[in-house]
Amino acid sequence: MQQAPGPVAVVIAAMSEELSAVAALIGGVVIDDGPVGGHDTSHLLAVGGSTVALRRSGIGFTNATAAVAHCFHDFGSGVPVISVGTAGGLMHGVAIGDVVVGDRYVNLNADATAFGYALGQVPGMPTGYAPDERLVQLATGSDTGYRLRSATIGSSEVFVTEGRARELRAAFPTVAAVDMESAAIAQFAHVHDMPFVSVRAISDLCAPDGEEFREHLDDAAARAARVVHDVVLGLAA
Repeated sequence: MQQAPGPVAVVIAAMSEELSAVAALIGGVVIDDGPVGGHDTSHLLAVGGSTVALRRSGIGFTNATAAVAHCFHDFGSGVPVISVGTAGGLMHGVAIGDVVVGDRYVNLNADATAFGYALGQVPGMPTGYAPDERLVQLATGSDTGYRLRSATIGSSEVFVTEGRARELRAAFPTVAAVDMESAAIAQFAHVHDMPFVSVRAISDLCAPDGEEFREHLDDAAARAARVVHDVVLGLAA
């Protein structure tokens, strides 16, 4: 029996709102007999003659790493991995509604400077993780009408509000957006040679509390999903 080809991409989102926005745009037919294991099932959708796998990871580094590890186990290293969702705007000039395509990923939690490592560098790892160039090109070429920028995404286990944002701007002046998953997935993808990109729409500007995030969550999720939809179509073509 000939084995069915793997998906053209794996799309990982932390939250249901972020993943549902992608699924709604793809409009594919759910294939229920795909691989399972850990957290949510990888939902396979038919897109033309191809499939795309969608997986909700849950929030944070550990959940994101577990999700991409299961995708690696299910589909191997050659399948592109796309992280999609929302982020806080950190760099001055970034606005709510902008879509940031990561051209570098930094772990904002990492601090081994006492041993000579750069701030944000996990010992034994590079100072930042690079994405797959083709995925970046597909994402930045998306014809959405949104303001798209390719820039550094930093990830932290701490939801970044106003006070921490001031500290991070000084410590990481090139970081445009902050989330809680991208750098974790990027590190796993780097170690396992998986093509990777993260697409994040700005839902808040690191306000004093989470109200701004909640207000713009759905719109930001929809914007990021639209860009990822175009990436998936490009991969399936």
